[in-house]
Amino acid sequence: MIWLRWLLFPFTILYMIIIWTRNRLYDHHILKSKSFDFPTIVIGNLAIGGTGKSPMTEFLIRLLKDKHTLATLSRGYGRKTNGFRYVSESSSAEEVGDEPLQFKRKFPTVTVSVSEDRCFGIEQLKATHDIILLDDAFQHRKLQPSFSILLFDYRSIDKLPLLLPTGNYRDMMMESHRADVLIVTKSPAEIRPDERSNIEKRLRKHNQTAPIYFTHIQYNTGIDAKGRLFTGDLSDTDVLLITGIANPAPLIQYLSPLVNRLVHMPFADHHTFSSLDIQKIEEMYKGITNTKKIFLTTEKDFQRLDYTPLHQYPFYYIPIEIGFEEGCQHIFETKIFDHINEYIPSK
Repeated sequence: MIWLRWLLFPFTILYMIIIWTRNRLYDHHILKSKSFDFPTIVIGNLAIGGTGKSPMTEFLIRLLKDKHTLATLSRGYGRKTNGFRYVSESSSAEEVGDEPLQFKRKFPTVTVSVSEDRCFGIEQLKATHDIILLDDAFQHRKLQPSFSILLFDYRSIDKLPLLLPTGNYRDMMMESHRADVLIVTKSPAEIRPDERSNIEKRLRKHNQTAPIYFTHIQYNTGIDAKGRLFTGDLSDTDVLLITGIANPAPLIQYLSPLVNRLVHMPFADHHTFSSLDIQKIEEMYKGITNTKKIFLTTEKDFQRLDYTPLHQYPFYYIPIEIGFEEGCQHIFETKIFDHINEYIPSK
């Protein structure tokens, strides 16, 4: 299919012209951006999906929720509703999107909301919250955030940053100049100095001042729908892995040496699972002859696979968190708190 994407290169050129023009109109204030007098922190990326925005959002929720009245605001990608909505633990992914639902179920005391129009969403939240985290809003130029965190996937950062539809970028690398922090996600726990230098040089072409941090994924123990941890031995267990995420490769790489056999059923990012999908998944599971077998999926996919027949089987999701290089987490946290303290007296 790569050749087909290159056939669409003329559309990439057209898209680049449109995106470049739109950004310059905002930069020169011909199109207006709105700012607010309290912290509005954006977590975003330039490519489509798979850079770890959700784990970064959850990291910031954990960091801030006990010190401030916090809300998260997302577009609610994949939902079948429109407009501003509050997310409840009983919401469905079709109503609010899988990632906001995941945030709410994991942090029930935090306000979670969705709105295509981020400025309108902030207007609904500002009277009762002193910080708003905006998941995936770097391209929402109608908003002038107080602070922007821009994520780059380690595995793809050295690839040619072509725009859609030929490439996977929805915005140009030059737009990274607007970010206050650059974070390289899904890195190895230890990075060779030459690799680090090459990545930093690439990012410094467009942003000379923002600090650069490297993070990696930390996988936790599998959890089922009732909150029970998986206590078995994976080494003699066959795992049917179901993913509907943009980049399942790191998860596959992590699981493969731990399990007896890994069977992967991939679906598109934010895939809505139909009854036929569930039937095929169930048939695949029944076809595994090992008596020690489980379902495993991502936490995000779990929100869309809730209330399905799959839960009659051993069915777990694997939560993830981000880990910083040694000594860097405190520096990053201090930068976040310093920014917040510009608006809000330290608590």
